[in-house]
Amino acid sequence: MIDQKLLSLLKVSELKSYTKAAQQLSITQPAVSQHIKALEQELGVRIFERINGQLVVTKQGEEVVKCAKKMLGLYNNLRQDLRDSRRLTTHLTIGVTHTAESNPIAEALAKYCAANEGISIKMITDTISNLYTMLNTYELDLAIVEGRIADPNIHYLLLDTDYLVLAVSVNHPFAKRSMVTLNELKKERMILRLPDSNTRNLFVAHLESNNMSISDFNVVLEIDNMATIKDLVRRDFGVSILARSVCLDELKKGKIAVLPVENLSMMREINIAYHNDFTQFDVLHDIMKVYNETLRIYA
Repeated sequence: MIDQKLLSLLKVSELKSYTKAAQQLSITQPAVSQHIKALEQELGVRIFERINGQLVVTKQGEEVVKCAKKMLGLYNNLRQDLRDSRRLTTHLTIGVTHTAESNPIAEALAKYCAANEGISIKMITDTISNLYTMLNTYELDLAIVEGRIADPNIHYLLLDTDYLVLAVSVNHPFAKRSMVTLNELKKERMILRLPDSNTRNLFVAHLESNNMSISDFNVVLEIDNMATIKDLVRRDFGVSILARSVCLDELKKGKIAVLPVENLSMMREINIAYHNDFTQFDVLHDIMKVYNETLRIYA
C-alpha cells in the first residue's frame, strides 16, 4: 500500500492547501501537516513554503512531487495488472493530443477494443507537454503525439506521417485552387489553434523560415477546440491551418476543402510514445494495424 504521507503530499501539491487536502483525504488537517513535516525531515528538504500568503512548492519539492507521482503511478499499474490477470483483461490508459483526438485514432482504438474481448482503454486528451509528464510518471501506458523529444526513457513507434494544410469552406474561392501563396493568405481571416499548440508552433516555425511572422497575418480567432475550428471554417467565418489527418471525415463528406500553402512543407510524424519498460509490443502492433485499416476507409 502507498504510504499515506505520499498521498497527503500529492493532494497538498494539487490543491495548494493543507485544509482542502485533509477534507478530500478524509483526515484531519494536523495529520496532513505532520505527514508533510515527516517527509521533509526524512528527505532533508523543504517541500512547501509560503510566499505572499500562498502555499507554493519549492524547487526541491517539485522533484519530490514528481517522484511521488511516479511511485503512485507504478503502484496503480501494479494493482491494475493484478486485477487484469485475475479477470483475463487488459486495461490501457492512452493519452492523445488535441490533434490526435480529432484524427482517426479514436475510431481505431474503438475498433481495437471491439475486436479484442477483454481490452479496456481509457483515453485522455491533453497538451503534448502534459502527456510526456504523465508518461514519465506512469499515469499513461501510451501517448499518441506529433514529433519526438530527446528523452532516453521514452521510445517511439511511427504510426503515421501527417502534414499541415490550409482548410477552407467549400464555398471559398480557394476551394477550387491547387495551392495558395503566403501573400494571398495574409488577406484572409485566420482561425488558429492556441499559441502553445504543436500545430500552431509548426506553422510559426515555417513562417519564420520564410522571414515572416504570425503578426503579418490577420488572426481573428484563437481556439483550442478542433471541432469548433472546423465548424467555423465550414461556415466560412475564416480559414485555418490544420493537420490534414483531422480533416479526413469532413473531406470525405465534402464539408470543407484543403490545399497546400506554397513554400511551406509542414510535415511531421505521428508516433506512439511509450516508456522504455513497456513490454506489450503485441498491443502496439495491433493498434497500428487497426489504425492503418481505418485510414483506408478515408482514402
